[in-house]
Amino acid sequence: MSAVVSNEEAIAATQLWLERAVIGLNLCPFAKGVHVRNQIRFVVSAAQTPEELLSDVLKELELLAETAREKIDTTLLIHPHVLTDFLDYNDFLEVVDAALEEVDLAGELQVASMHPQYQFADTEPDDISNYTNRSPYPTLHLIREVSIDEAVAAFPAAEMIFEKNIETMRKLGHEGWDALGLAEVQRHKK
Repeated sequence: MSAVVSNEEAIAATQLWLERAVIGLNLCPFAKGVHVRNQIRFVVSAAQTPEELLSDVLKELELLAETAREKIDTTLLIHPHVLTDFLDYNDFLEVVDAALEEVDLAGELQVASMHPQYQFADTEPDDISNYTNRSPYPTLHLIREVSIDEAVAAFPAAEMIFEKNIETMRKLGHEGWDALGLAEVQRHKK
């Protein structure tokens, strides 16, 4: 990424993507409730190295674990300056999972992945199904296990969300994605 991005720009782009794509296309049926109740913490990391980012991840995991759900239910840790290459980012996810174990938060919290170059295994880079996880900037989604359990219990056929999202994206296509007005938000995908 060549352009310098401010924290405000990163958060605004991520919020727009969340509202238009994640909530607007119902890619995550659980996102709207926490968004409407202002229970999503948006944080931009200034990290320039994976080590600095890991430190930020650990701080945010601790904060999330110690804060009441009514105040913060989930955190989007946006890191526009590090792990901009998807393969490096993907490898880093193993480090994050190991860190969750080390700080005894596995089973309480988990981390989901979103990236401008997100690519599922066995897909081509421009396959529209990859866009279900394509955020404006590399982002780690820190989630409470209890929130996931409650959402899944309340949502019929939760295991079908992934398939439904791919179907939604295929119906939408690249032209439909572009019509959402997220082209500027997704400018970092290549």
